[in-house]
Amino acid sequence: MSLAETSAADAPLILGTHKLGSRLIVGTGKYDTLELMRQSLDASGSDCVTVAVRRERLYDPTGRNLLDYIDLERFTLLPNTAGCYNARDAVRTAKLGREILLGLENPGADWVKLEVLADTKTLLPDPVETVLACEQLVELGFQVLCYTTDDPVIAKRLKQVGATAVMPAGSPIGSGQGILNPNNIRICLEYLKGEDPSYPVIVDAGVGTASDVAFAMELGVDGVLLNTAIAHAQDPVRMAHAMRHAAEAGRLAYHSGRIPRRLYASASSPEEGVIGRTPA
Repeated sequence: MSLAETSAADAPLILGTHKLGSRLIVGTGKYDTLELMRQSLDASGSDCVTVAVRRERLYDPTGRNLLDYIDLERFTLLPNTAGCYNARDAVRTAKLGREILLGLENPGADWVKLEVLADTKTLLPDPVETVLACEQLVELGFQVLCYTTDDPVIAKRLKQVGATAVMPAGSPIGSGQGILNPNNIRICLEYLKGEDPSYPVIVDAGVGTASDVAFAMELGVDGVLLNTAIAHAQDPVRMAHAMRHAAEAGRLAYHSGRIPRRLYASASSPEEGVIGRTPA
């Protein structure tokens, strides 16, 4: 790998005015305890944590504040609009997140992970409401990281209305099915990066284990956002370590350039000078 390729593989992830050392963004939901969440966030190597900002989601059943278990000196918070089903509610929730983070003096106050869901069964995005909410939030000065389907046409439209990053789902939220349609992700990358190679594309949702993260990165995406795959693992802290290394390995592999797939074998050793006769 050339020096330029090494630098590209090691380069920080640029999302608007934010610069992240890790290309893994992790969530805070579904952990058995806040202590386990804190250990897992640390093990992930991430420096960006996404948080659902509706007020009731910031506290556990005993009244402890989620934010007390996140190192705000280390992590940039990424507020998200999880649980919103129309553009109006998503915009209101994003504004609430901005006010909370301004009060905390956290640099994540100016951005948002936009989710506008279509229904409670699939948790797939509503494309019409998502585009509408993205457009309104951009007008309000937000840097919008936009969760969407793997539809390349919608992805392109979101970029056109000003999304800072487009985040196609690998598969439904929390499903653990991995990257179900890699060809659509490749087309999204082509549409979004064709004339703008630095435009950030992040796989958001559906990964189940480290190999899914590595595969996503090998496709050429700029990062992976996940939560359930760590929080619901049998050993979340170990899985967080695995996800960290998978993101790094996948990024390195992408910039290294894999060998082409072949129908037949290709000998590793040279055939010249071999003693004896090679069969036809």
